[in-house]
Amino acid sequence: MDIARTPTTPDGNPHLADAAPEPQQPPEILREDYTPFPWLVPTTHLEFELGVDTTRVIATLEVQRNSAAEPSRTIRLNGDGLELVELHCDDEDCLAHTLDGDDLIVTLEGERHTLRIVTELNPSDNSQLMGLYASNGMLCTQCEAEGFRRITFFPDRPDVLSTYTVRMKGPKAQFPILLSNGNKTDSGEEGESHWAEWHDPWPKPSYLFALVAGDLVARSDRFITMSGRDVELNVWVREGDLPRTEHAMESLKRSMKWDEETFGREYDLDLFNIVAVSDFNMGAMENKGLNVFNTKYVLADPETATDGDFDAVEGVIGHEYFHNWSGNRITCRDWFQLSLKEGFTVLRDQLFSQDMGSAPVKRIEDVRILRGVQFPEDSGPLAHPIRPDSYREISNFYTSTVYNKGAEVIRMMRTLANFGADEDAFRQGTDTYFDTHDGEAATCEDFVSSIERGTGLDLKQFRLWYSQAGTPRVEIAQSHEGNVAALRLKQHVPATPGQPDKNPMPIPLRIALFDRETGRHWGEHLVVLDTAEKEVRFEGFSQSPVLSINRGFSAPVTIKRDIAREDLLFLAAKDDDPFARYEAMQDLMVDHHVAAVSGNLDDDGIEAGRADICAALSAVIADDTLDDLMRGELLSMPNQTYVMEQFDKADPERIHEAREALKAAIGTRLSSELHQAYARAEKLPFSHSAEAKGARKLKTLILGYAAAGDPDKAAELAAHQYEHADNMTDRQGALMTLAGLDTVERTNALLDFYNRYQDNALVIDKWFALQASSPHPNAIEHVKALAEHPDFTLKNPNRVRSLYMPFAANPPAFHSADGEGYRMISDLILELDPLNPQTAARFVPPLGRWRRIEPGRAALMRAELQRIADASKLSRDTYEQVTRSLG
Repeated sequence: MDIARTPTTPDGNPHLADAAPEPQQPPEILREDYTPFPWLVPTTHLEFELGVDTTRVIATLEVQRNSAAEPSRTIRLNGDGLELVELHCDDEDCLAHTLDGDDLIVTLEGERHTLRIVTELNPSDNSQLMGLYASNGMLCTQCEAEGFRRITFFPDRPDVLSTYTVRMKGPKAQFPILLSNGNKTDSGEEGESHWAEWHDPWPKPSYLFALVAGDLVARSDRFITMSGRDVELNVWVREGDLPRTEHAMESLKRSMKWDEETFGREYDLDLFNIVAVSDFNMGAMENKGLNVFNTKYVLADPETATDGDFDAVEGVIGHEYFHNWSGNRITCRDWFQLSLKEGFTVLRDQLFSQDMGSAPVKRIEDVRILRGVQFPEDSGPLAHPIRPDSYREISNFYTSTVYNKGAEVIRMMRTLANFGADEDAFRQGTDTYFDTHDGEAATCEDFVSSIERGTGLDLKQFRLWYSQAGTPRVEIAQSHEGNVAALRLKQHVPATPGQPDKNPMPIPLRIALFDRETGRHWGEHLVVLDTAEKEVRFEGFSQSPVLSINRGFSAPVTIKRDIAREDLLFLAAKDDDPFARYEAMQDLMVDHHVAAVSGNLDDDGIEAGRADICAALSAVIADDTLDDLMRGELLSMPNQTYVMEQFDKADPERIHEAREALKAAIGTRLSSELHQAYARAEKLPFSHSAEAKGARKLKTLILGYAAAGDPDKAAELAAHQYEHADNMTDRQGALMTLAGLDTVERTNALLDFYNRYQDNALVIDKWFALQASSPHPNAIEHVKALAEHPDFTLKNPNRVRSLYMPFAANPPAFHSADGEGYRMISDLILELDPLNPQTAARFVPPLGRWRRIEPGRAALMRAELQRIADASKLSRDTYEQVTRSLG
């Protein structure tokens, strides 16, 4: 059990007389304190009398003692802001109960009991969007991680599995559609009201409970499973959104088929429902049989959604569906095991997206996210292992480390199992996991042990990846003597908060050694660096080969090596691993940035570096073996956040200046070639083909270079593209370029875009985001004005994120030397925290990077964090993030 370190009674419950902790000092919950819950809840019956302002909840719990746990005379039922209306035990009034803070403590003498609990809620007053809340007249729930306790008193922890039966009743005119988990078993009408009953035959934890009631319509379809079962599929939306659901439905069917073919997982209910909700803290939620989605990840058509949006819908639909097995059928024992379901499911959705599109491009996109979000997290004050040892507020651990690094750790197991194998050994390991732990609340250790048994791997040392935070650094020295090439590898895992000393971890590195004359290699090798240092020798090289390392990004590490620029140019032109070729191009530009900002290059050195980079990019443009999707990746500059990570104390202003100077040089020197490529791409008509998507990607990239090299020409070209666009990708790409320019075309296009889409909330989110992320010198003033716009509201998480997240990720604006960008974010956090703590807390990490910024700005960032910390009545979410960031 997730127990805080507080005094307890002999039966394991905290003393009821103990004062509850102050809101700003939530108790620390430790993984080592887990104990099984003393009571089982085999069945749960929920009855809802629905109303937007008042909903009555009657919960009937069958409870029995857990023979696998320490016995207890009491049962702790978690609550959060609930008012207890009635409590009955075995059909009698229950007098033996008390409240401990928000929790209900009931004394139970026998082995089995029936508890009947009545609560009343006001969904329209629930601005946290956790538990049961109202969204534009619709009722819906979000229960992960600890939202169910805002609906009724319950042992709200993931290891308490129960079979749920739900009866919903409400006004038919207001809530014509009534949905819950599982299969619909009955329905009927009573005057102006109607009711529906649902039953989920699969035991689940309370965080997977879901309810939706509203005026919705569905796109319906069917799927025949591999065993011949007929499953009804529905995507529920508001009526006007129905035409934009075809892609979501097709993505769902592709997900179901792929999971059967790739992991052998078949769907297990007669019905699968997806509901799109406009007010939602997350991207989506995998509730058993009733996935609730942010509208952003359901609605898509060419007029309103970009190619990236289409890909995101497919990926998120797949992710939530794949949770049916990796998260629902097998859930987490406790929240410390969150990566058990999220890391594994992220890997599954990544592999799915690779198979549905371009595998190399998808891999590059995944690594870009990892480096842009997770690597900074790993090197900052919020660093934590993928399986944390403690937390104060669990919602703060829905992080890139748990999700994205968690996926990379499992991908490494897959690489170790499958490299050089004739069959998919990793699949045998996952089959073992599903077969062994189906219907259980499992741990990360259970998963690793299953992979060992199924593949024959020894993963004893590999388990360190679950317990050690930080991004490992691998240093490589290459030598050559006679006909032997030698690699000397060293690893170091940097100190992180609470973990000053680290042990070496197994790091699987895919490598190839290229012959300089032929431009070829003789096969790929897997080198596992499992000690602090290791030397690997290769014979048969009359001259020193060119090393291609960490191919396919086989390990989530940073590589440090002294590599000659000519070797990077060689790899950028000849490497047959798409990611390694991309990496060489990125290294060329990153090394140039670092040297220029550090003052290690004179004017001649800067000129020589730019010339080499432009020559490499020119070769990419001319390489007819590439498709435009991959060409676009190879032509892309590293983002500023990634460049900043290369410095112990980054100066955002100097890095931005160096980046813009290189960008302008590329735009100027390659102007003719880039415009020829643009003209070629422009001729391709719109379609969803990979070729057409690549052409659109290339056009947007070229507009960015043109804006740096010749702003007037870029404004003309972007305005033309905007006016003639027949799809959102081209229109947004043009507007993105115009938003950074101080021209009349910018003003006209932004006004036209707003007028055209003002009734479409998701597209107006793009309008806010484009301006907030713009390199325009007046971006701060633009964001201030947008915060006063009639369409801006703090009550909708999508709208808040659309304005302030791009701004916080916009280095020249956020890192304004006077600290105004920092003040804007801290003001937002303080204003948002009382309304929606979960969303507010997610704006803290950008300020928490102060230790990695030059001293002047660092002091301003730290001062804003302290200002937040000094505020009264901070939520647990924000308080934990701020205090950890301050250290």
